[in-house]
Amino acid sequence: MRIAAVADLHYSPQNYDKIRDQMLHVRDEADVLVIAGDLTNYGRVAEMDSLLTMLVRLRIPIVAVLGNHDFESGQQDELMKLMATEGIKVLDGSGYERDGVGFAGTKGFLGGFGRGTLTAFGEPEVKAFVQVSINEALKLERAMAQLRTERRVVVLHYAPIGDTVQGEPLEIYPYLGNSRLAEVVDRHGANLVLHGHAHHGSPEGKTTAGVPVHNVALSILQASGNTKPYKLFEV
Repeated sequence: MRIAAVADLHYSPQNYDKIRDQMLHVRDEADVLVIAGDLTNYGRVAEMDSLLTMLVRLRIPIVAVLGNHDFESGQQDELMKLMATEGIKVLDGSGYERDGVGFAGTKGFLGGFGRGTLTAFGEPEVKAFVQVSINEALKLERAMAQLRTERRVVVLHYAPIGDTVQGEPLEIYPYLGNSRLAEVVDRHGANLVLHGHAHHGSPEGKTTAGVPVHNVALSILQASGNTKPYKLFEV
């Protein structure tokens, strides 16, 4: 399967106009388009309505997760309903199988990486924060457990490893993702992990078990000299 992937569109008509013509070629180069979160800028229904008008013209199956920007206005449930109505497979702790390839996804959350991962100790506010991170990891666990395919693609918004956030200021590393997500991936196995969120991070890395991880934030693709507003993979 040929997969085109991008994240962090942060949709506005002005932003999309810059990539509109290039996006129209995606159906000729890929079988599925993956959007790894932050489809909108402020999580508003009006933004999603306008973006969907553009996406349906691509005439390609789309798999997506929401990002933190898509939660900004508290309209995330409405956004997911709109996407589903247009046939987009929105992964939120769920799996989807197509032509022998399984997709598992969730938004993810922040919390830090490796030995620096925040733990549930101390104030109740810290414990509540960490619980959200754990809950997102459990959602990914549930999604991956649903898949019965040998070929697997994990779709996240937040980064599961520290390597793909390198390039961002060190001070914000813990806000860009967390290692609990990678632990789930390594337990279940995957061919590919796609995420966004770290706009100035690094394009690729690997989990501890060697699963390839790619940061497909639009700004990363553009900075790396990619001539298209998506990156192509074959699984």
